[in-house]
Amino acid sequence: MKFITKHGEVKLPAFFPDATYGAIRATGFEDAAAAGIQGVVMNTYHLMNRPGSRLIKSLGGLHAFTGYNGTILTDSGGFQLFSLIRENPRYGEIRDSEIIFRPDGGGKLVFTPEKCVGAQFQFGSDVIMALDVCTHPDDPEDVQRRSVDFTVRWAARCKREYELRAARMAEKPLIFAIVQGGGDPELRRECGAALQEIGFDGYGFGGWPLDGEGNIRYDILRYAADAMPDGKLKYAMGLGKPEEIVRLVKMGYMLFDCVIPTREARHHRLYAFRDGHDSLEGRFYEYIYILDADHCKDPRPMDAECDCALCAKYSRAYLHHLFKVGDAQALRLATAHNLRFYGRLMEKLRDE
Repeated sequence: MKFITKHGEVKLPAFFPDATYGAIRATGFEDAAAAGIQGVVMNTYHLMNRPGSRLIKSLGGLHAFTGYNGTILTDSGGFQLFSLIRENPRYGEIRDSEIIFRPDGGGKLVFTPEKCVGAQFQFGSDVIMALDVCTHPDDPEDVQRRSVDFTVRWAARCKREYELRAARMAEKPLIFAIVQGGGDPELRRECGAALQEIGFDGYGFGGWPLDGEGNIRYDILRYAADAMPDGKLKYAMGLGKPEEIVRLVKMGYMLFDCVIPTREARHHRLYAFRDGHDSLEGRFYEYIYILDADHCKDPRPMDAECDCALCAKYSRAYLHHLFKVGDAQALRLATAHNLRFYGRLMEKLRDE
């Protein structure tokens, strides 16, 4: 299974690391490509803030600006605005037709579906995400209903703006919508059916996937997957831990993104497949906290089966040393290794 964008073919399932501001933290796009990473996720809201959509357009779009030649999916930024406003209502409000945002008590930002799509066209994105209204699974029914109503109406406005702009293009970007509905399977089905009627190239899981105790709600993820039309790409936005990805692929999700592998590398935690564990069942991988004293004299590679630069050339002892002395190479090697772990995980899933 695969999908095609302006910048190539993406084999599925696929994992896209976060490159929020146009860069993968602590490593380069070349390392990501070597890891088997086929695309990245950048954030519309953050890029509109810095350096600005007009500047990016004037420099040839995100691919020319960043030097990245793979697939770029741009998140709408709605989740970030929702999170900030939920944390502090003084930051703004979500109205019927728009999001009003006042960052740090400064100037007002009016964020509409049309503006969201327009910015993504200025970026030259390969995959455009429609603007939605996010919720938490513990939110009451009226809040979930409002989220679905807004998400569907805003998705229709996004699609109209997309069609107006794409009509002038020889190579069109793809456009995905987001299925909301919280923990109510009927609301999820209603949202999915309405979005399918509008028509999109793919559909993403919308909302917060954890309960109040931080446990992942697989039931909600299944409701959303079942609400998405078969034959279209299903995108588990903001997920996944390796074991989550394995389980979600069985539900039909084929695209994933999250900060986990890059963030964990910066916190000295690296992934390795367990020796002799050929299947993706049970505890098929392990965390290695490289600053543990046990690793200071360890001559082994991080993962004997891994072909990344770290595992091909250096020992655990050397990476331990690089982190201890604060050498920047440690961050790059560790991040590239974790991305390669995710690249290998996707390869294993494709082979199953």
